[in-house]
Amino acid sequence: MKLYLDADYIVYKSCAAAETEIDWGSDVILVTSKFSEAYANVLKDINRIIGEFGGFNEPVLFFSDSHNFRKDILPSYKGHRNRKKPCGYRRVINELKKEFEVIIMRSLEADDALGIFATKFPGNVIVSPDKDMRQIPGSLYNLDQRFTVTREEGAKWHLIQTLAGDQTDGYSGAPGIGVKRAEILFEKHGYSWETVVNAFAEKDLGEDIALQNARLARILTVDDYDFDTKQPILWTPAASYRIDNGAELQDASHEGSTP
Repeated sequence: MKLYLDADYIVYKSCAAAETEIDWGSDVILVTSKFSEAYANVLKDINRIIGEFGGFNEPVLFFSDSHNFRKDILPSYKGHRNRKKPCGYRRVINELKKEFEVIIMRSLEADDALGIFATKFPGNVIVSPDKDMRQIPGSLYNLDQRFTVTREEGAKWHLIQTLAGDQTDGYSGAPGIGVKRAEILFEKHGYSWETVVNAFAEKDLGEDIALQNARLARILTVDDYDFDTKQPILWTPAASYRIDNGAELQDASHEGSTP
């Protein structure tokens, strides 16, 4: 069993914690960092996670690419996150490559690469505090508890996030609908694409906006990626797409939907 780590999160917080500001006056503030401290903090976190699983499991570190395909869907995606990476961020990653297996997939976020690998090679464990990873079937450790996500649960969470949106990532979902409201709507009307479209229509928004939010919310799986072209395959539901308790999941179509 391997541990698939969301290493973006680990390296970012460790490098940020190692930064120091020096105020030179005259409108000049210099930001410095001690590389050895940042790197030691990263290794400490990685080893702590490994220890949670008995210390015998091989970690694989996943990072986001510099280009994000979701910006091709919505240019303002994560547009408010304009802060530069903390000092030493790239250097720490380069050093980690000498000790660990590091995965960076072209135009994908670490979440997507995690989703693809976890569904291509089932039986491993995703380690990430990001709630988005509740879409991916398999074993998930959110740094607090370990649990199993079923395919049905993952598909339902994707539809919930489509309606609720994610202000942190910069897509709004259906205005006025949060996670709790979305869950109530789906429990009442069924977990289906029709329910999603109707919820957006009630906000005077078309199916095109619903689909844009669904594609932004979707964490890629092995079925959402073309390994020949190295491009994501954008999620496109059939009109009859529905997730029924105890029934077979009616999956989405992916035809002709590369960005």
